[in-house]
Amino acid sequence: MNILMVCLGNICRSPLADGLLRHKVEREGIKALVDSAGTANYHTGGPPDERMTETAMGNGINISSLRARQFEVLDYDTFDLIYVMDKSNYHNVTRLARDENDIKKVKLILDELGHSNNIQEVPDPYYGGQAGFDHVFELLDRATDVIIEKLKNG
Repeated sequence: MNILMVCLGNICRSPLADGLLRHKVEREGIKALVDSAGTANYHTGGPPDERMTETAMGNGINISSLRARQFEVLDYDTFDLIYVMDKSNYHNVTRLARDENDIKKVKLILDELGHSNNIQEVPDPYYGGQAGFDHVFELLDRATDVIIEKLKNG
């Protein structure tokens, strides 16, 4: 299973989701390729935001080696699932879809938390304080736990 995490700039939310899922896939011995990308090219080649790197590291997840890249149409060929962080990302990614099969691969990551979750979108913590980064970590940690369970159960 190949899974791509996508946000706007690929420096906060998607690298964290990428790092969390990579860590859990490795821990569980699941064969999967995990990567991340952004819908914009603002930070291409750059590392994750320092605040997100520190938040991840404080929770035992190292994302410092990840580098931002922009989502491209060929990602539809490489990845089986494409998790986006919010509706804007969803529209930006599906706008590049070539057909219905491409569109079927794209999902809002918080939809994995089901109906008990009142939040549909992972908020962008970039312009806020540490509490926003911690909140994003908690949301993505829960969502990636659900993804891991689905991968383990086929």
